[in-house]
Amino acid sequence: MQPKNMMKKKSTSASKASLLLFLCQMISALDVPLDSKLLEELSQPPTITQQSPKDYIVDPRENIVIQCEAKGKPPPSFSWTRNGTHFDIDKDAQVTMKPNSGTLVINIMNGGKAEAYEGVYQCTARNERGAAISNNIVIRSSRSPLWTKEKLEPNQVREGDSLVLHCRPPVGLPPPIIFWMDNAFQRLPQSERVSQGLNGDLYFSNVQPEDTREDYICYARFNHTQTIQQKQPISVKVLSVDSLNDTIAANLSDTDIYGAKPVTERQPILLTPTGSTSNKVELRGNVLLLECIAAGLPTPVIRWIKEGGELPANRTFFENFKKTLKIIDVSEADSGNYKCIARNILGSTHHVISVTVKAAPYWITAPRNLVLSPGEDGTLICRANGNPKPSISWLTNGVPIAIAPEDPSRKVDGDTIIFSDVQERSSAVYQCNASNEYGYLLANAFVNVLAEPPRILTPANKLYQVIANNPALLDCAYFGSPKPEIEWFKGVKGSILRGNEYVFHDNGTLEIPLAQKDSTGTYTCVARNELGKIQNEVQLEVKDPTMIIKQPEYKVIQRAGQVSFECTIKHDPTLIPTVIWLKDNGELPDDERFLVGKDNLTIMNVTDKDDGTYTCIINTTLDSVSASAVLTVVAAPPTPAIIYARPNPPFDLELTGQLERSIELSWIPGDENNSPITNFLIEYEDGLHEPGVWHYQTEVPGTQTTVQLKLSPYVNYSFRVIAVNEIGRSQPSEPSEQYLTKAANPDENPSNVQGIGSEPDNLVITWESLKGFQSNGPGLQYKVSWRQKDFDDEWTSVIVANVSKYIVSGTPTFVPYEIKVQALNDLGYAPEPSEVIGHSGEDLPMVAPGNVQVHVLNSTLAKVHWDPVPLKTVRGHLQGYKVYYWKVQSLSRRSRRHVEKKILTFRGNKTFGMLPGLEPYSSYKLNVRVVNGKGEGPASPDKVFKTPEGVPSSPSFLKITNPTLDSLTLEWGSPTHPNGVLTSYILKFQPINNTHELGPLVEIRIPANESSLILKNLNYSTRYKFYFNAQTSVGSGSQITEEAVTIMDEAGILRPAVGAGKGYSETLFATSPVMHTARPTFYKVQPLYPRIRNVTTAAAETYANISWEYEGPDHANFYVEYGVAGSKEDWKKEIVNGSRSFFVLKGLTPGTAYKVRVGAEGLSGFKSSEDVFETGPAMASRQVDIATQGWFIGLMCAVALLILILLIVCFIRRNKGGKYPVKEKEDAHADPEIQPMKEDDGTFGEYSDAEDHKPLKKGSRTPSDRTVKKEDSDDSLVDYGEGVNGQFNEDGSFIGQYSGKKEKEPAEGNESSEAPSPVNAMNSFV
Repeated sequence: MQPKNMMKKKSTSASKASLLLFLCQMISALDVPLDSKLLEELSQPPTITQQSPKDYIVDPRENIVIQCEAKGKPPPSFSWTRNGTHFDIDKDAQVTMKPNSGTLVINIMNGGKAEAYEGVYQCTARNERGAAISNNIVIRSSRSPLWTKEKLEPNQVREGDSLVLHCRPPVGLPPPIIFWMDNAFQRLPQSERVSQGLNGDLYFSNVQPEDTREDYICYARFNHTQTIQQKQPISVKVLSVDSLNDTIAANLSDTDIYGAKPVTERQPILLTPTGSTSNKVELRGNVLLLECIAAGLPTPVIRWIKEGGELPANRTFFENFKKTLKIIDVSEADSGNYKCIARNILGSTHHVISVTVKAAPYWITAPRNLVLSPGEDGTLICRANGNPKPSISWLTNGVPIAIAPEDPSRKVDGDTIIFSDVQERSSAVYQCNASNEYGYLLANAFVNVLAEPPRILTPANKLYQVIANNPALLDCAYFGSPKPEIEWFKGVKGSILRGNEYVFHDNGTLEIPLAQKDSTGTYTCVARNELGKIQNEVQLEVKDPTMIIKQPEYKVIQRAGQVSFECTIKHDPTLIPTVIWLKDNGELPDDERFLVGKDNLTIMNVTDKDDGTYTCIINTTLDSVSASAVLTVVAAPPTPAIIYARPNPPFDLELTGQLERSIELSWIPGDENNSPITNFLIEYEDGLHEPGVWHYQTEVPGTQTTVQLKLSPYVNYSFRVIAVNEIGRSQPSEPSEQYLTKAANPDENPSNVQGIGSEPDNLVITWESLKGFQSNGPGLQYKVSWRQKDFDDEWTSVIVANVSKYIVSGTPTFVPYEIKVQALNDLGYAPEPSEVIGHSGEDLPMVAPGNVQVHVLNSTLAKVHWDPVPLKTVRGHLQGYKVYYWKVQSLSRRSRRHVEKKILTFRGNKTFGMLPGLEPYSSYKLNVRVVNGKGEGPASPDKVFKTPEGVPSSPSFLKITNPTLDSLTLEWGSPTHPNGVLTSYILKFQPINNTHELGPLVEIRIPANESSLILKNLNYSTRYKFYFNAQTSVGSGSQITEEAVTIMDEAGILRPAVGAGKGYSETLFATSPVMHTARPTFYKVQPLYPRIRNVTTAAAETYANISWEYEGPDHANFYVEYGVAGSKEDWKKEIVNGSRSFFVLKGLTPGTAYKVRVGAEGLSGFKSSEDVFETGPAMASRQVDIATQGWFIGLMCAVALLILILLIVCFIRRNKGGKYPVKEKEDAHADPEIQPMKEDDGTFGEYSDAEDHKPLKKGSRTPSDRTVKKEDSDDSLVDYGEGVNGQFNEDGSFIGQYSGKKEKEPAEGNESSEAPSPVNAMNSFV
């Protein structure tokens, strides 16, 4: 922060003063911490956070919503202008403003007309510290006019001629999408010969007989209003040579000579564009489309070139069979002449299109918010570029600065506003407008002058714990204006901390680089400025490190044995350690043979699988240590009579045939010990250079006892021999006598010669030195030579001692050098060495990558482009580019968080890369840096980009409360990750009967601002299953499910029984008045092509009800394909009977996720999009049990009491000798309708009459044992799915008459066999 008393250098130059103030501003602006409590207390001018696009085309059938959201402290108020004048919304009943917002809602659906509200709108957000304004938002109503009527004459054209069918679509807003189809709604095939132009016309380079048809139809699709307009069919008749000859023959006599000319080949001519040249202007950043369509026979081939240059790589694409040249993200460098060449075997023609790339204004430096203290200086900079150069104008609080109230602290200098000695009254919002003929940019930036005493944001008495000999970081997050000074003390009355043992960071953090036990204690942070002083204490505890004082050791154990690894530790008594054992860096086997003790691991009954590395890991909350040991499992020793062992060492070594470079060695083998010797190893010792070190020389078969050995000069040789059999190696033999060879020149030069600079001004030449025996003689040295590649002719050489490095100083930065290193000794030089290329030292890159562009591909993926830096500025080996990117904030919550930068490295000279794993609906920043062997270069300016909305996560919870006879209350929480602006919630529910069969699925759309809902007019004592998910403009998120039961009607009021398909009546729910509860209206239109959409699933434990909507030709034969989600197995296919739009999948596995899709036979094999559902776990029915009802329990108790009294009376009468009159009457007059007790179960028989087999009446209850007989309730939804007469309407509701797999007797009161109407069928669903 710039002190008040900083001396300012006087200068008569205004530009120098501006530069000085700019440099001062770089260190003067305050950083406001993202502390929620602090942000709530600080005053802040308004900031526009959300607004509608500049060019806003609205649907005339829907309400117009013009967004304007802003933040500030105190909260801002909002006002609007329309066409430059104040827009009084209170005088227009159709216009409302959302509470606590500036967003306008214009009610079109209740009588308003969108055309009446077209115009230019601008929003102003104002509070006591200033006013921010939105862009000029141009509101235009979408238009999809009808095709003008015209009389179309049939086209008759000779075979081989060219033809153009004009579309001439109606002018709409926005322009329509054009495509050509036939009467069967099939797209007309296109090729190099026949193709559609950019203007929508259909071009034939040459016509063929197969082009004859009467249904060339041009369609215009207006996406904004979701309408399609159709032109009248165009008829084309191609007159072939044969047909022309027949026509001529019919009108001439036999003596006449006749015959049409055969089809002749023609060289190319251009159908579009016309002439030899044309001009085109395109804006920077847009897509450039150039088109050339030619006529000719054979069909011409199109080729594109750019005169005087190359077509831009990675941005050039060819479309429409190379007739269209497409260049994306055009810049001024793409201006120039583009030539299209049409060629066939007869010749060629061409057309030159002169392209000029203009540019709407774009930011170079957008103004940024400025937070200053009273008396400080600062600047606002607004720089933009464009073609032509944009003009810059300033406003303050929405008023041109020229007519705004005077502010002595403010001075405007072109694109810069300079502030000096600001006061609190200087707070305001400034607007910068950069405009040219192609558009404008408007940016708000506030100047907020704050005078705040110091505040410490770190919690008081915060405890920090570290391990001894590790860094300790003590936080002291602070804020104040002017910026406070920070001091640290140890203890309550300790002295201020200074010295090299502490590091003081700019953010207030105190770092103790090497904390010791005596560093433990209380530390006090003091923050002070001219407005006050505040302090805070934190605690530091330094703990002893955790150590393993007895580590596990290497073990060799026989099979079936027992082994134990120890791991004894020492740790700080205040820390609780946890011990984990691993085998080969994985978990221990789940085997009871492995016993983990407090400080050991024991393995019982060891097997071969236990062989491996065992690691003990000790973790505490502050540190972690580990140690490992290897276990080797061997076989138990055999017990045969023969003992096998390693051979005895050879003996009696003898040297013969001594020469300068060879010698013969012979020996006598030792005892084989019952295992034949397979080979002998010969080793040597160089007593002159490496005494006591033995080296491998050669190897010979076990049958050989003599070998000829090659020797090197100037080596004092001794040899020994080792015998090898299947058991192992013998001990080495005794050494042979010594033999010294004569010295000679070196035979070879050093290997691995490299030249790599360690500093920008040196060249470090390294090599691998020759081993002692490679020197071939005394006085080994090296001749090091170098010269700059393509610059020096003469070598620079130096002779160095027996070392492996030489440093050349004073070299230029990163230039190539030719290097060679030659060995020499007292007898002479080695052969001439080969040259290698090295480089002097690297330095950090000088420049940052330019023209950084970000293309957001979807809500989680973006592509970044940049221009490569010139290789000369890399100043080193180009290793690649690093992209630093980080999330700034979520656009849905507007809450900032700790910035976690992510880094992606792209190797080599790559100029683009993908940024994966982005969060939807968020604001990001990124920059790009070039990397060489020295490090990273400067960063490019931060690039801001935003990800679009995605689908939300599932709602955080769904609770169902307050069950009554006919209603349930639903409460829910918004999604944890909305990933955008929530547009609505979707609630689906359906009843479940006592056999877990599902009734019809009902869907309700709920506004996004609702959090509860009351469903009314449900059936009593009925289970319902609910499916709930949220929606953004992108689509629906994942759903959560819940089940609930309405309570039983204990008053005995008769209500309709709940069958498999009925669980609600017509009035479904109640909510706030703003909620639209009516179902949307669907309009029947003839589809352009068949499609299957809105595939929905309702899953139970072992089956699922699949329904869909179909648009296309009648009598389609559907099929359902399904499989386990995530599996690579083939899809299973089920054929749907008839043309129904629902099906029931049976035999599913409970608790399993499935994927499903629907297709139609005979329609080019098209299928719907996939849907995923999950079957539910096995669940017991929650039907109300009559045995648990109070009235039933009371009745049974009364009956039991009466039987007990009757038994007592009978017992008394029997004891008195009297007879029981009732029994006598039963014996004398047996009732023929009372059946005897069954012998098998002892229960009473049932009465039997003519009514025995009648089904239950419609109003009868479920029996008390909660079971329903098959003949009484066999009309489940599963059975309906297999019937032949049932079908669903477009929204999946059942509209046909029920028909199951088995015959059913007609229910009472519904004896008519006629199918009910769709409405009645919905209301009578039982």
